[in-house]
Amino acid sequence: MDDRRLAYLDAMGIQSWERRAIHVSTPDIPALSAHAGIGQPVELLDWDMLRARVANCTACALHQGRTQTVFGVGDHNAQWMIIGEAPGADEDRQGEPVVGRAGQLLNAMLLAIGLQREEAYIANVVKCRPPNNRDPAPEEAAACEPYLKRQIALIKPKVILVVGRVAAHNLLKTDAPLGTLRGKRFSYADTGIPVVVTYHPAYLLRSPKEKRKAWEDLQFAQKVFSETRVL
Repeated sequence: MDDRRLAYLDAMGIQSWERRAIHVSTPDIPALSAHAGIGQPVELLDWDMLRARVANCTACALHQGRTQTVFGVGDHNAQWMIIGEAPGADEDRQGEPVVGRAGQLLNAMLLAIGLQREEAYIANVVKCRPPNNRDPAPEEAAACEPYLKRQIALIKPKVILVVGRVAAHNLLKTDAPLGTLRGKRFSYADTGIPVVVTYHPAYLLRSPKEKRKAWEDLQFAQKVFSETRVL
């Protein structure tokens, strides 16, 4: 096992783990004009049209304070999809979900199970930053839901890893505490795509003692993924 991998596992507070194969991912596809796909339902949009639609969205009040939308990043053919809650200040500046210290920890979490960030697809429930990093309101999440639903439909991931309470509540349509959602296999809507819930990396930075539980969640997600692959 190389030194980099040991460092990632150490960041998760775990001991050495068997190295898994890593493959190079495909970068995001650049967006088309703002007029691409105008008038078409969201469920019919391709990647370029969807990105353009999101970039020019004014469906809720969050667009008034954004620097830019945070569409999503990663492999369009990813088998793993990571879904968080909403952009923070760093994400709003960079236009990419889960960056900064939380992003570094997420990268370590993924690498601990042999997955590079670029191999997954990472998106948020909400594409614009809520003021002062507050939780997105129900109407804001509802305005963005068709975009996320279309991203999931285009990717067709083998497993969805949901990070954080807000994302779990919106994806699973529940208000159950995150602690009771961990360690269970759910399905997204009527797609049959398995969903596993864990803590958001930003929470783990504030509560490092919970990293062990997050590692258990990652192992469970791996198990669910392996089972899905043989179906």
